[in-house]
Amino acid sequence: MTRLMTPDELEAALRAIGDERYHIHHPFHHLLHGGKLTKGQVQAWALNRYYYQASIPAKDASLLARLPTPELRREWRRRLVDHDGDGVHPGGVERWLALTDGLGLDRDHVTSLRGLLPATRFAVDAYVRFVREMPLLDAIASSLTEMFSPTIISQRVSGMLASYDFVSEDTLAYFKPRLTQAPTDVAFALGYVKEHARTAAEQERVLAALRFKCDLLWAQLDALHHAYVSPGHIPPGAFRPA
Repeated sequence: MTRLMTPDELEAALRAIGDERYHIHHPFHHLLHGGKLTKGQVQAWALNRYYYQASIPAKDASLLARLPTPELRREWRRRLVDHDGDGVHPGGVERWLALTDGLGLDRDHVTSLRGLLPATRFAVDAYVRFVREMPLLDAIASSLTEMFSPTIISQRVSGMLASYDFVSEDTLAYFKPRLTQAPTDVAFALGYVKEHARTAAEQERVLAALRFKCDLLWAQLDALHHAYVSPGHIPPGAFRPA
């Protein structure tokens, strides 16, 4: 890319990446919200996704430490509260554990991480490392998959409630707050990226960061599909449905 885009053109290019690469298009997602998975396969998804959810606060804390002003730090700190809670109200990590509880998984086993797919661990660790080590602009841009999350959440919740008798609105309570939290997070991150990507090279880095994040989310579902759907090769030590 050699031409500097306007901020609105940059936003359009970011949204085009989501239209092409976001994991809403992945076959495993279609199976999940379409009611085509067994309970054991849904358990495998929830158990592996826990590591991603639990790692988000660590990712955000590393980014928070690099923000240069109190105003920016206050803005990003809200994400930590959203996921870790405030000591009174549960955050997203605790709500995800309520989901795994509701699916009949042992909480100690989930939090021990012993049943993770190797690819889940590698993908999530790569994301945390990316945010910790890459320039601030790239790190913030990688969060912009949240632009697309309300649609996938709506599909997931409505589809799972309609299709599975082993889930309820209480089981899926993690998702409802994200419908309002994610747009708030996007408003800040997208505004930051549009303001601070001031050269064509910086804009290309922003686009590359979002592609990386989309690919990382896609890779996690690839691993789940390979292990638990087809061909069904579960790695040694990984969770095995009863």
